[in-house]
Amino acid sequence: MKKIVLLLFVVALMFGCNSEKKEIEIDRNSDSKEILKTIDNWNKGWEVKDVELAIKDYSDKTDWTNAFGDRMQSKTELRQLLTEIFAMDFVMTGVDNYVNDDVQFLTEDIALLRSKNIRSGQKWSDGTIMKDRYIHHLRVYQRINNEWKITNHMISQAHEKK
Repeated sequence: MKKIVLLLFVVALMFGCNSEKKEIEIDRNSDSKEILKTIDNWNKGWEVKDVELAIKDYSDKTDWTNAFGDRMQSKTELRQLLTEIFAMDFVMTGVDNYVNDDVQFLTEDIALLRSKNIRSGQKWSDGTIMKDRYIHHLRVYQRINNEWKITNHMISQAHEKK
């Protein structure tokens, strides 16, 4: 009798255990909005030459590389570089037009943002107007203290293909 009870108990355990793991749907809408707001902060910072607004969403230990290969490995270094750049009037001319913002969540606390900026009207140092620049950004975000912070940002530039 003990064997039958034990057998029934084991069978009941087998049927009671569901090995299929159901994935919980997480609403990423508010996270996406918070991440996309960082582009607004970056753009507004450039528009009004406000370095602190431009770097507001970066972590202290960010790794940032621009299309010219300049690499900054902290928010402090990035602040120093942008202070120099914002003082160059010919660099600050032009209009940004972001297209194709794509947020992808890798984990609960890590996200990527790919975006493309078509910059028109920027000038060379001699004052002549550049052709439109097609600038691609890849930003890596980490949720730190419940805020999405940019930990890595790589900027590349593609030339118009004919």
